[in-house]
Parts: sequence; C-alpha cells; structure tokens
Amino acid sequence: MAPTFHRIAAGPRPVAPFSHAVEEEGWVFLTGQMPTDPEAPDAALPEGIEAQTRRVMDNLLLILGELGLGAEHILQCRCFLTAFERDYALFNETYKSYFAPDRLPARTTVGVTALAVGALVEIDLIARRPQEGDS
Repeated sequence: MAPTFHRIAAGPRPVAPFSHAVEEEGWVFLTGQMPTDPEAPDAALPEGIEAQTRRVMDNLLLILGELGLGAEHILQCRCFLTAFERDYALFNETYKSYFAPDRLPARTTVGVTALAVGALVEIDLIARRPQEGDS
C-alpha cells in the first residue's frame, strides 16, 4: 500500500515544504505544528507558552479532525521548547488538558535553541486509526 500525503486546506499554512500528515496502513504521522492561526497566518504569534501550546494543540487536532481522528487516537508526541526550564511546568499543565487522564500518549520533550517563526513550542505526533477488531 502506498502512503497518502495529506495537505489540509483548512490547516495552518506550512512554514516549509511538507505535508500536514502522511498516512500508511492506519498510521498517521503529523508534521510538527507551530502556534500560527490557520485563519490569519500572518498574524503575530500568541503571547506566552500557555497560549502557544493551546494554538499548537488546536492546530494538531484540526488536522486530525479533517482526517476523521481525534486526541484519543494519538499514541506519541514529540515536543520542542525553546525556553525549557522556564516553560516546562506550564507547558505540561496546558498539554495534559487535551487528554483523558488515563489516555496520555507516550511523549518526549526536548529543549531546543530555536524554532521556525520564533515559536516557543512545536509538537509533532503519531496517531493510529482504529483497526478492525479494536474495541
């Protein structure tokens, strides 16, 4: 089976040459999202880690929703923070609000020196479509 490359018309404008998601055999890989507003891509980024984390998570869920998936299908996230020590605790509080307490994805969080568009946070993820026989 060949992979499907998804470009979501309602999704955030890509800041580099990529697909919003690539899917093969039920596995869905979402490109890291920035805290940009899909409806106003040239607008200033939200202020602070909480607002930027919410925008990133909302962008990821928008893409998943366009593919018929939701937060419950997320299996793994990779998170990148430019001010790790300053922002880690508030990032965690904001991030976890998007998941049921018993359905937290596997996760890696890394401090980085910079991100595209001057963002404080970027998150990519892996999701999986329900398979036949799943309950």
